[in-house]
Amino acid sequence: MKKKYHIFFLYFLLFAYLELINKVLMFNKLPGKEFLIVLLFSASLAFLFSFFSSLGNVKINKRVTLFLVVLTIAFYMFNFLYYSLFSLPFSIRDLELVSNALSFYEIGLHLINTDFIHILLFLLPFITYLLVQKNFYYEKVKLKKDTFRLILSLSLYGVALLSLNLDKVSLYSPYNLYYNLDAITTSTEILGMFTSQRLSIERSLFGFQEKIVMETKNESEEQVVEYNKLDIDFDALIESEKDESIKSIYNYLKNKKATNKNEYTGMYKGKNLIFILAEGFNSIAVDENRTPTLYKLIHEGFEFTNYYSPEFLSTTGGEFQAMTSLVPTQEILSIWRNQHPEIYYAIGNSFGRLGYNTFSYHNWYYKYYSRHITMPTLGFNNFMACQNGMEKKINCAWLPSDVDMINATFDNYSTDSPFVTYYITVSGHAPYNFMGGNKMANKNKDVVKDLPYSDSVKAYLSAQTELEYALSTLLDSLNKAGILEDTVIVLTGDHYPYTLTEEEINEVSSYPRDEMVEVNHSNLIIWNPHNEHVVVDKVASQIDVLPTILNLFGIPYDSRLLIGNDIFSDEEGLAIFASRSWRSDKGTYFSNKGFVGDADDHYITSINTRIANAFTISKLILEKDIYSRLDLEEGD
Repeated sequence: MKKKYHIFFLYFLLFAYLELINKVLMFNKLPGKEFLIVLLFSASLAFLFSFFSSLGNVKINKRVTLFLVVLTIAFYMFNFLYYSLFSLPFSIRDLELVSNALSFYEIGLHLINTDFIHILLFLLPFITYLLVQKNFYYEKVKLKKDTFRLILSLSLYGVALLSLNLDKVSLYSPYNLYYNLDAITTSTEILGMFTSQRLSIERSLFGFQEKIVMETKNESEEQVVEYNKLDIDFDALIESEKDESIKSIYNYLKNKKATNKNEYTGMYKGKNLIFILAEGFNSIAVDENRTPTLYKLIHEGFEFTNYYSPEFLSTTGGEFQAMTSLVPTQEILSIWRNQHPEIYYAIGNSFGRLGYNTFSYHNWYYKYYSRHITMPTLGFNNFMACQNGMEKKINCAWLPSDVDMINATFDNYSTDSPFVTYYITVSGHAPYNFMGGNKMANKNKDVVKDLPYSDSVKAYLSAQTELEYALSTLLDSLNKAGILEDTVIVLTGDHYPYTLTEEEINEVSSYPRDEMVEVNHSNLIIWNPHNEHVVVDKVASQIDVLPTILNLFGIPYDSRLLIGNDIFSDEEGLAIFASRSWRSDKGTYFSNKGFVGDADDHYITSINTRIANAFTISKLILEKDIYSRLDLEEGD
């Protein structure tokens, strides 16, 4: 009689295999010693699953086993595909985001097509199981033995928890990731997919309080410097506060260094502002001949050579960074969408308090990413998009034109100076093809037909051409209205074109880009016709846009209450990515392979701590409603 194996081994090998390929595919990294913890959690789970697979008769147990195998594979495969699309593991807080993303079904089909080989790797254990399923026991076991499996499951889980105590010091140690930090990307890499997802669900249901890590400060000789800082008595606030977590926030903010005012402070005071969040915009879209207006605005005035648009959960994450100067995570964006937090320094709020007329426009559905809820928190109560007015002015059928949006809305605000107008474009949206799914790519196809690139790249460049035409239209309209000289144009991309592969992006890029950091390298436009040409080599990103604008327009603010920094301050440049990788003026830290550049271990640890706190503080500022607790009216 052929030997049969315990069903535990099936589940253990299944979990171990799926955790292994997830680590390799998602993080491009072979497992290290921390993978032993993943195996302990996997063994615990395997005994639990084997318990459920032995409660009935043979027929029922086979069906339960098949169901659990399929469910497990689907769970891991979905999380991998989600990570491929958004560069972050899935969280239960992302259900609305998933719904929005999947409304573009062609993106899903494109993702499945480009990841087809990887999907086969996930399906391999299912095919293997079908071939070897007869080699396992499915008989119902006695209650005593079944109970023993539960005891083994709990025991192995306990051993896994005990093993976390081996390192309580390292910032991203398994212990800190399990108990103290809500860093789902790093947690998935170190603790494994299943454990990280379980922790995410627990924290969503029962809450979780991250800890702020005290940072070491380099004390320098006192200089006579004027800071973007308000006179907030944090000592009095700490003394009167009973909530320990709020006390820790006050203590952190009290000790955080403020950024200095500088020669550019107030240079745009009183001018109008038009802020454009450009869908999928990246520096690879810019060409002196093909996109002359974009090229002009990028290379005249302030020219930012080391600017990044980090992808955090698609457009909504890019929007949140640029508008609030806080780090977006699944939980933070959920608070933003559902709890109507006060975001005091958001662009609409900051300019609105000065008497500016505030407008915001989008040429897609007004409830997309819950903008009917989030726009008022940013200070834009005059928000128009498709299905709440825009459909009466433009053709809202997919894919709408950015040019049409500019033409349809310009007269609404052009005579209401001073104004701040926020445009969220959509013409540059994926999928990038000429097969009918992208109307803008087809509309501008002749512009790119002779370029030596793949069809996906040409479709992307063609779609971005509509943004070029929209900017040209906007500048022409401002000039005809006589307000061009009194208006500042700011433009940033929401994220890089993440449905293009690294290889496709490098077809156009002027230098080789990696898939974690440099794919996010982009352009920032801050332009007025009176700007002198100034090259800014400092590293910066979307999160720095708000404080930079506040400083340029001379709007009083406390820089300690924002995560980003005014790009023109003397603070070192830093770009933060969803994986907790980072790029500074001294080099690049890759979360999966370490630092590349010229810096010592103390510097690297210091930046890692700063970034961990940036994630924590961003959440706590909204969760604890910090802005409304402080007296921030000084100078307004």
